[in-house]
Formats: sequence, C-alpha cells, structure tokens
Amino acid sequence: MRILVCGAGIAGLAAANRLSALGHEVTLVERSPGPRPQGYMIDFFGAGYDAAEAMGVLPAIKDVAYPVSEAVLVDAQGKRRSEIQFAQFARTVGGRLLSVLRPDLEQALRATLPAEVELRYASGVVAVEDDGDRVAATLSDGSVLEADLLVGADGIHSTVRRLVFGEESQFLRYLGFHTAAFLFKSPEIQAVAAGRFCLTDTVGRQMGFYGLRAGTVAAFAVHRTPDPAMPDDIRASLLDTYGSLDWLVPEALTHCPPSEEIYYDQVAQIEMPTWSKGRVTLVGDAAYAVSLLAGQGASLGIGGAYVLADQLNRASSIEEGLAEYERLWRPVAADKQQVARNGARWFLPDSKPQLQLRRLALKLARLPGIDRFVAGSLTGKSTALITNLHYSSREGVRP
Repeated sequence: MRILVCGAGIAGLAAANRLSALGHEVTLVERSPGPRPQGYMIDFFGAGYDAAEAMGVLPAIKDVAYPVSEAVLVDAQGKRRSEIQFAQFARTVGGRLLSVLRPDLEQALRATLPAEVELRYASGVVAVEDDGDRVAATLSDGSVLEADLLVGADGIHSTVRRLVFGEESQFLRYLGFHTAAFLFKSPEIQAVAAGRFCLTDTVGRQMGFYGLRAGTVAAFAVHRTPDPAMPDDIRASLLDTYGSLDWLVPEALTHCPPSEEIYYDQVAQIEMPTWSKGRVTLVGDAAYAVSLLAGQGASLGIGGAYVLADQLNRASSIEEGLAEYERLWRPVAADKQQVARNGARWFLPDSKPQLQLRRLALKLARLPGIDRFVAGSLTGKSTALITNLHYSSREGVRP
C-alpha cells in the first residue's frame, strides 16, 4: 500500500517508521524547511515507551536521554519549597522512564527511519482530494502525490485536519494557558540546573530550567491567560510576562533568543468525534492532543502511530484497519486528556492557598502508598495494549 504521511514530527516519524517496516511504500512530507530545533524537555514513558521498544528505536532514544534526579520547586531566593524525586516516580512506571529534549527525540526517530522512506521538507499539504479509491495531496511546491491513504500527523494546528474535517475551532479546547520553550548558553545556570528540573514555585506563571550539555540550558515557561490569542511579538511577550519573577529568571531572560527561535503555543486539546474520513486519518496531536498538562503527548504520538500501523497491517481493508485503530486507541487518549483537565489547577496554582496545598500534596506524596496514588493521578490508567499487540503479531494471532 502507498501511504503519504504529512508531518515529520514525533507522530509522523513514528508512523513512517512502522508503516515502512511493515512493507508499505511511505512518503513523509513536512512543511518546515528542515528539522525544527525548538521544544522542551519531556518525560517519556507509558505506551510510547512500549511502542519505541517494539519498533527497535528505544536504544537510539536512550542515547540522547538526560539523567534527572528530581524536579525541585524554589522560591524567589532559590530556596527549595517542594520537590518530586524521579526515582520514586520511575518506580511507579516500572523504571521505564526517560527524560529527553523533544528535538533530540525527533532526531532519534529520524536516524532510525528505514532507508525506503522518502522524506521531503518544505513540502506542506495545501489541498486534498479523496475519490474513494485514491487520495491526492497537492503540496506547496505544486507537485501532486497520490496514495492509498493519507495520514495527517501535522500537529495540533493540523492542515490536513482543516482541509478534510473542518476548521480548527470545531475541535480545539483551550485550557487557559500559554507555554514557551527556548535554549540558551549560560554555564552558571547550567551548573545550577544540571541533572534536575528547577522550577519557580509561583502563582499564575512559572519558569523552569534544565542544564543540557556544553553549558546550554533548556528553559520552559507557562502562564495562565484567558485569551487564547498568540502574541504578535513572542520575545517581547515573554519579557513582559515573566520579567518580574525572581531567582534565575531575570538572567535567563537576558539570553532569550529572537521570536523565531522560541517555541510558543496555546495549551489546548483536540477532541474529535472521529479521526478518519474516507482515505484520510489523523494521528498524534492532530487527532487527540492531550496538552502539556498531561505530559504524554510524545508518548501518545508514538503509541498511536504504532497502533495505526498495526491495525492497517492486520485488517482486510483500509476502512476496517482505521476503525480498529480508533476503537483501540481512543480510550487510551481520552483517559490522558481527562487526566490533564483534572490536574489543571494543580499544574500551575492560581492563588497562594492553592500553592500551599500543592506543597503539602507533594510532601504527602513521599509517603509509601500515597506515592503510587499521586503518580496514578498524574499518569492516568496504565495500558498493556502495545505490548499485547506486539506479541500477538509475532505469534500471528489477533488480539
């Protein structure tokens, strides 16, 4: 089967990898001129970890992962107020937890793409025609590619979704936050934040840092706002929003790069009644963005791509494969979306009393028994779906 995947991010790379490995002819197109360097540190675990292992790409991801001992919340003077020990959290997921910079995760997936996959940058989809037997996508360079199936893996602001399913406003649920991430050089801040996440323990807005290699620091920011509109000048907006925070923040903001080098977006979810229409389907954030609050977008992107490829490979028709993909994967994604909505007020408190309650909750979370309860509330239900699919496919049986 000839398959066109739109979007060379995490979900698209994973889909192209698995579909090609199963014998399909895959073309992967991306509207950006090359790999995007922006993105923040993520915790990689759950179904995506299982899928990466089943696909054989886990060693490449481990190679670019960073050691993290804890996430520590500090006050204006840098004094520790509360923390989450990563060893404790890792135990709740069986030690199957990695911390990795999002662009590094994409690079690991690119490096493990089968040689047969054609990867084309500066080639965004601008039009889609589905005649029921084939789907044709017109690209931004004027070329037209025909395929048996088009997979939209082009993120929360998906062009494929807009062209085929309708305007974004029908499906986007804004959660009341904006987020940003950027990289900068500072050996001093890198030394403070090396091996741990350092976060301001603040109300309504927060900045955090992680020390990377060679004196580089990954900065992360999130703030509450009722207005979903994106700022015209991203850098100026960051300086205005976070400039009055204390500790390392003023120094970090002096290193804030130009707007085009900053990752910036709404914190939102995508909720759709169906992920497939004719010979077009969606995967990853394009179909079921869970948001920063769930912390599992990359995992769900890879996991969903694995399930999609697996079900297409098992089914007697494209229609059957797409229906099974959604039947199996939708409950997993919906659970993680609910986790994010439930935890929104604790993720970034909007008042001092809530901040105090979060500190207390994190202290209690160190106690045996309670730690697993807290971890479960942060991660949602565990699933063995990927593992079961992997072993059933090796044994030639249907799950």
